[in-house]
Amino acid sequence: MQHYAILRLLSSGFFLYIAWPVIPTAVTPEAVLFWGAWLGFLILVVGANFATLLQMTEPPVMEQDRTRSRQQA
Repeated sequence: MQHYAILRLLSSGFFLYIAWPVIPTAVTPEAVLFWGAWLGFLILVVGANFATLLQMTEPPVMEQDRTRSRQQA
């Protein structure tokens, strides 16, 4: 289910697009810490979704394809 990873990448790109003009205006240490943590989390989200797209990791259990097999008695 790669479309979920693509959707998450697109939404994180949209959030970065919205936040980018506000990031340089951070002047207080708290604001700098917040935006630093936010960008760090964004990098983690993008990296994890690229790893899923490149099939380096297994997708979450919720997104894995289910194959129903019939058990023989």
